Amino acid sequence: MQRLVIKGGRVVDPASGIDALCNIYIMGGRIASVKAAKDDETELIPGAPGLEIIDAAGLVVMPGLVDLHTHLREPGFEYKETIQTGAEAAAAGGFTTILCMANTRPVNDNQSVTSYIVNKAKGALVNVLPVGAVTVGLKGERLTEAAELKDAGCVALSDDGMPIVKSGLMRRALEYSKALDLTIISHAEDMELAGKGVMNEGAVSTRLGLKGIPNAAEEAVIARDIRLAELTKGRLHIAHVSTRGSVELIRSAKKAGVTVTAEATPHHLTLTDEAAAGYDTNAKMNPPLRAKVDVDCLRQALKDGTIDVVATDHAPQSVMEKDVEFDRAANGIVGLETAFSLVYGLVEEGVLTFNELVKVMSLNPSKVMSLDKGTLRVGASADIAIADLDAEWTVDPSTLKSKSKNTPYAGKAMKGKIVKTIVGGKIVFDCLKEA
Repeated sequence: MQRLVIKGGRVVDPASGIDALCNIYIMGGRIASVKAAKDDETELIPGAPGLEIIDAAGLVVMPGLVDLHTHLREPGFEYKETIQTGAEAAAAGGFTTILCMANTRPVNDNQSVTSYIVNKAKGALVNVLPVGAVTVGLKGERLTEAAELKDAGCVALSDDGMPIVKSGLMRRALEYSKALDLTIISHAEDMELAGKGVMNEGAVSTRLGLKGIPNAAEEAVIARDIRLAELTKGRLHIAHVSTRGSVELIRSAKKAGVTVTAEATPHHLTLTDEAAAGYDTNAKMNPPLRAKVDVDCLRQALKDGTIDVVATDHAPQSVMEKDVEFDRAANGIVGLETAFSLVYGLVEEGVLTFNELVKVMSLNPSKVMSLDKGTLRVGASADIAIADLDAEWTVDPSTLKSKSKNTPYAGKAMKGKIVKTIVGGKIVFDCLKEA
C-alpha cells in the first residue's frame, strides 16, 4: 500500500482547529494521522518500503481548495477548455475539487450529459463534480428532472450564465431543492435592467462611452430569490455577488434565518471597474467589475461571514472571442491558477487571516454543498494543497495550464504560490518538478 508523509509543515485545518507544525501520514489515499512534528520524529523512517516523504519545512499544508463555480466548457466548447485541461489548471491552483457548470453544448440538463461528464472526469487530475441545469436548455421555461440529475451525479443545480426569470419556476425549483437536498445556485441578473450594458454603470462607463449595468440589475433578483427561499425553505446559493446592496440583502436574510449562502470571486474582491479603462476585454465579465465602494463592502462581508465562499467563476474564452471590440467581447476570465495568490493578497493586506482563507476556499465551500471535503481529519480523503507563502511570481498567461489565457492579471506580481497538490493521496501537481 502506498504511503506518504508530509513532514514538518505548518498545517492549517480550521475544521480540526489545527494551526501548528505537524507531520501528516497518508495511507490508502486517506489521512491516517496528524501529529505534532516536535513529538514525532522517531516515527519517520525514510528507508521504509513504499514510504515517500515530502519535506514541507517552511511551507503551509492545508485541505485542498474547493471551487463551487468552474466552467470547463466540455462538451461542446473544447476549443476553450476541456475537463482535462481545466483539471490541470485546478491542480496547479491548489484545487482538489471543482464543480463544473451546466452551460455546455449540449446543456447538462439530462442524465446522458451528466454521465458523459462523470465518465470523462474519471481520468482527471482532480475531483470534478457536475452541476445540472435548473431548466431544460437553460431556457427558463421548464424544470429539468432534478432527481434524475442527482442520481446521475449532479451535486447542485444552476442555470448560471442565464437568470431564471419566472418567479413561479424559481419557487418550484427551490421546493424541489429542499425535497432532494440539492442547492440551487442563482445567477442573479435582471436582463431588462442590464439591457445592452457591457460594464458597471458609473463614472468609468460614462467616461469610456460604454453602456452600463446598474447594481440594481443584480440586487433586484437577489431580493426576489431570498424571499422565495424564505417561502419554500429551499437551499439557495447566490453566485458571484458583486454589489454593496447585494451584501446588505444577504446579511439581512441570514439574520432572519433564511437558508442562503453566497460567493464572491477573486476578481470582484481585487479589481474595480477602472480595470476596463483601457478597453481591456479581459476586464469584461458578468456581473461586471464594480466601484471601489462595492469592493470594500465585499471584503468586509467575506471577513464577517456574510459572504461564505470565494469561488473562481473560471470562464475560459478563446482569443477570437476576446480580441474584438469591448461591446462584442465575451464575458469572463480564467481564474483557477491565480485565485489562491489573489486571496492570499487579502491576507497580506490584513483583510483576512490565513485560517479564514482556508475556510472560505476549502471548508465553507464543502459545507455549502454538503461535500465530504475541506478537512484533514483522520479518515478524510487525502486532498491537500501545499503552499509557499514567501514565493513571488508574475502571471504569465503563456504558462497557464488552462487552454484559454484570458486574464486581466497578466504581468501582475503575486506573492504566495501553490507548490504541490495531492488528490486521494496522489501528487497531481509538483511545482518543483516542473521548474
